[in-house]
Amino acid sequence: MESTLLEKLKNGGNVYGTCITSTGPMWPAAVKKTGVDFVFIDTEHIPLGRTEMATLCQQFRHLGITPIVRIPCPDPYLACQAIDAGAKGIVAPYLESATQITELVGATKYRPLKGEVLQNYLSGTVPMPENIRDYVAQYNAGNICIANIESVPAMNNLDALLSVPGLDAVFIGPHDLSVSLGLPEQYDHPDFEKAVSYIIRTTRSKGLAIGIHFSLEPERQIQWMKEGANIVVHSFDVALFVQKLNADLAVIKKAAGDPAAGDLPTALADISMVV
Repeated sequence: MESTLLEKLKNGGNVYGTCITSTGPMWPAAVKKTGVDFVFIDTEHIPLGRTEMATLCQQFRHLGITPIVRIPCPDPYLACQAIDAGAKGIVAPYLESATQITELVGATKYRPLKGEVLQNYLSGTVPMPENIRDYVAQYNAGNICIANIESVPAMNNLDALLSVPGLDAVFIGPHDLSVSLGLPEQYDHPDFEKAVSYIIRTTRSKGLAIGIHFSLEPERQIQWMKEGANIVVHSFDVALFVQKLNADLAVIKKAAGDPAAGDLPTALADISMVV
């Protein structure tokens, strides 16, 4: 049960999820009704503390939904901390070197090993005893190691980054990538689309899974799935609430002869999550 999401990804299947920012106790059961495979819990841009993150992870795992946590920075100790709290997938932001990804693999796949012993095993300078290999494989079964690729330097080093053994998947951060390209939030710009296509094609050629997060039109998800993306990270709870309430109130206000709230992207401008 615990390794279902990783097994789906390894088999090339599609998985579906959304970002959760609310810690309200009724949210997990409500999210369960949507049929999502996973939830994306972002502790980089969202002010969630360790206790809140742990509570969310435990609640969603109890409901059979895989919690994937983005840690605030590429720190293997923070990755281990999130897994200890109940995360089954770890995303590290803004990875640009193979060393960073190797450290993330060590944290997600080789816990509780750390320090010089872990580095020796990861580098191959010291062979890992079979009993230790079996132990860490069982101890970390189902853990998913995900790299955030969201910059031009990462794109330029992409082949090396994706060649690190143990990496399972990539999340594209569209906002940061667009800024790094010099095209802030120009998600329909040909150069942005070319960059995303390149990342998707390269990732899939390595046998890895990949997803991209967008908060508005589902058509964007469909567009990139056609290019090869198989992880759908669609929107987040606050945006979805505003979209639905805005649409419903527009119908009610029209029937009552009152003016609607206005353009939806404008309404969401102040709550859009940076990814």
